[in-house]
Amino acid sequence: MTRIAAYVPDLMDRSKVAGAADVTFVSGPAALSTVEADLVVVDLMRPGVLEVLPTLSARIIGFARHTEPALMAAAQAAGCDVVLPRSTFFARLDEFLAG
Repeated sequence: MTRIAAYVPDLMDRSKVAGAADVTFVSGPAALSTVEADLVVVDLMRPGVLEVLPTLSARIIGFARHTEPALMAAAQAAGCDVVLPRSTFFARLDEFLAG
């Protein structure tokens, strides 16, 4: 079973992620490095997320507003394996979290 950790502070987004899989949510980006996970899901729009990405050894999926291409490029450069516009991420959520 894939162990999934997530930093998704928005309650609506969090409920969608929680409904798709068994996920351990953390209260801040730095806490992601303290959780044993095979997959990490992050809201790239949140402060501090880009800085923690290079420290993670799990596969990382990040999402951001489609109007933030520079942020998405920076996330990919920082080690995010999959970077998607928010709408695409949530449309394919089950596929990504299925393991």
